[in-house]
Amino acid sequence: MTDPATSSTNTKPFLAAFASAIVPGVGQFIAGDSRKGRVLLIIDVAIVAVILFFFRDKVSLLTMWIRPSSLALMMVGNILLLAYRVWAADDAYRSASANNGATRTAASGSVILGAVLIGSVLLVPHMVFGYYDVVQYDLITSVFGGNTSASASVATTTAATTPSTDAEGNTVATDAATPTTEAPAGAFAGDDRLNILLIGGDFGQGRTGVRTDTMITVSIDPVTGETAMFSVPRNWTYSPLPEGMGIWDCDCYPELINELWVMGEQYPDAFPGPGTPSENAVKGVIGEFLGLDIDYYAMVNLDGFVDIVDALGGVNIYVPSTVIDEEYPHEDGSYERLQIDQGWQELDGHLALAYARTRNADSDYFRMNRQRCVIEAMIEEADPTALVLNFGKLADVMKNTMQTDIPIDALPQLIELLPGVDLDEVVSIRFIPPEYHLKYRDDGKPGRVANIDLVQEHVQFVIEDPERAVKELGLEQLEDVCGEPDA
Repeated sequence: MTDPATSSTNTKPFLAAFASAIVPGVGQFIAGDSRKGRVLLIIDVAIVAVILFFFRDKVSLLTMWIRPSSLALMMVGNILLLAYRVWAADDAYRSASANNGATRTAASGSVILGAVLIGSVLLVPHMVFGYYDVVQYDLITSVFGGNTSASASVATTTAATTPSTDAEGNTVATDAATPTTEAPAGAFAGDDRLNILLIGGDFGQGRTGVRTDTMITVSIDPVTGETAMFSVPRNWTYSPLPEGMGIWDCDCYPELINELWVMGEQYPDAFPGPGTPSENAVKGVIGEFLGLDIDYYAMVNLDGFVDIVDALGGVNIYVPSTVIDEEYPHEDGSYERLQIDQGWQELDGHLALAYARTRNADSDYFRMNRQRCVIEAMIEEADPTALVLNFGKLADVMKNTMQTDIPIDALPQLIELLPGVDLDEVVSIRFIPPEYHLKYRDDGKPGRVANIDLVQEHVQFVIEDPERAVKELGLEQLEDVCGEPDA
């Protein structure tokens, strides 16, 4: 028969070790070493104070979470904290054993269970944190790691070309390019307007090359937080080119504006600059169209968008009128009948993409509104629990479907802007016909030409006085575009 006193003596070391595995120092009190317990509790308080200082608010937490150097330091801290907790648990066990006269006994079920429990308490939280830290580090360095805001000049090429045609009538560049240098854009200054071009690249099944069917420029005043979204439809033609770009007689880009990425690949000498020819083409032409300097771009493959939304747990969107598409092109290249009913709908990734992508039910211009609403829903309704549970999958999808030229050292500045941006007050403007239609193409091909002067005038109006622009131009704010109408 087991002696209760002996059982208590043998159990106490495990209890002390378990207590100090959770809170170093508590087990020392249980073991009877109150002096050491007080010292360890003071150390605990100091550790908590340091953690709270660095993670004192959401912005600080996010800033630490997107800096590779911070992620590396947090991993070191994670390992040191694990070592500290292991030492504290072991010390509490030894102290309790010595002070209570416990003797070594053969391993029993309760002893093994206690050891496993203590080991789990010690290891699991550090392993989980280490996993998220490594995944985040890999994501940040993979997507943003190739970008830098260094001000050193980058060698590029400027094409001294004239357009010519090959045997099939295709435009080609014939003259040799001459090297020159341009300084790449750096991380934005604190008082400069920040302009980021968001691109939805439609390069799924049955597509050759990348068509940038979604082009939304988000312009943020870092001082006031005032934000505007400028949406450019995919079907404008004869768009103006920045100085030094192009090989066309019209001194413009004559084809559909959503084909710029492909043109950058086909005619790299026509789009010199600090980035790839495709990046230079899209940023340069959209910037010239709007009269803005595009600082950075971020592009997501619309097919990968499905997995991103699913990893977020889906989105809730108000559908103002039923959307029906009898032949919607599925991501796998097949066709299906699509119906999304009017009212509040919870959409998974496939349906969210379909809602943003379909245009058979209305037109490209209505589709632009839906795209803005999907973006807002993703920002507002991301489920933190789903983010944590699906973080590995989400990171993997983003690595494979997202590309950007935003440099790593600009990320903390972007995070710091978030508290000042009110999504409901974002001014949204679409540069669509008939208001911005100047004329049709004069070469017999289908296509519209935009009134660039009017576009740029309204862009500046929105930037300089958004409240007045909303009233005088009859512009929309996201809450008006995407919210349920008042009864």
